Amino acid sequence: MYRRRSYELWYALLAIALITVVYIMVVWRFGNAPASSGLFGHTLGVVGFIMMLMTETLYSLRKRSRRGAAWGRMSAWLEFHIFTGIVGPYMVLLHTAWKFNGLAGVLTLLMVAVVLSGFVGRYIYTAVPRTVDGVEVAEQELEAEIAAAEAELQRWIAASASANWTLSRQLLTLPPVPQNSMFLILGRTFSEWGYRLEWWRQKRKLEGMARGQMKALDSLLRRRRALRRQMASLAMTRRLLALWHAVHIPIGVVLFSLAFIHILAALYYATLLR
Repeated sequence: MYRRRSYELWYALLAIALITVVYIMVVWRFGNAPASSGLFGHTLGVVGFIMMLMTETLYSLRKRSRRGAAWGRMSAWLEFHIFTGIVGPYMVLLHTAWKFNGLAGVLTLLMVAVVLSGFVGRYIYTAVPRTVDGVEVAEQELEAEIAAAEAELQRWIAASASANWTLSRQLLTLPPVPQNSMFLILGRTFSEWGYRLEWWRQKRKLEGMARGQMKALDSLLRRRRALRRQMASLAMTRRLLALWHAVHIPIGVVLFSLAFIHILAALYYATLLR
């Protein structure tokens, strides 16, 4: 029911690595960073800006489309949104030839702010339980999922009762989900590290459990824990996401407004005055 694991960050890193290799080859060939007005530098800027423009518009249009299902899953559009939102700014950064004077410097600063804000937004977004299609799960549905996960865990324990090992109470509750909803959202990575460390300690006591059984129990415990965390932080996550939109979108509007001014100025001085 919930979103599958996504790999857009890895795809973006791979694309950045390939672009970097090409960029280094060009620098090695000509002995310095390619100029913004040169063919290679200009191409980087154009392609990067188009990708940034796609980032700013396509996902928003998909969310507002009345025929959304015909255009594919929201989760796939979000992954594409994140990919272009990382690779596009990187190409524009290379386009600057590492010169940040005047408007170009302001644009670079805003671009970095938007990208960093995007990473924060993605982290908050993934704290909200969603379906595979990217649709947010209602609170009642989440409660039903928690009950189902708890029942499945109890069935698994009952079915394995005849084995020569026992599950300690500490193992079944380890470690408890923190009650601070802000920490549940922004600090959930550290919380999960603590969980994994405690699970590693506890499973060493279950020497009689087969590897397949261990994996199944781990999956059930992690599933139940994730659902409880999402339920405890749902209201705060929605508020943070709304606050993030209130900050991220205006910065993006300013960025693109200045970017269009920069493009028009570049066309005027580099083309019309020649």
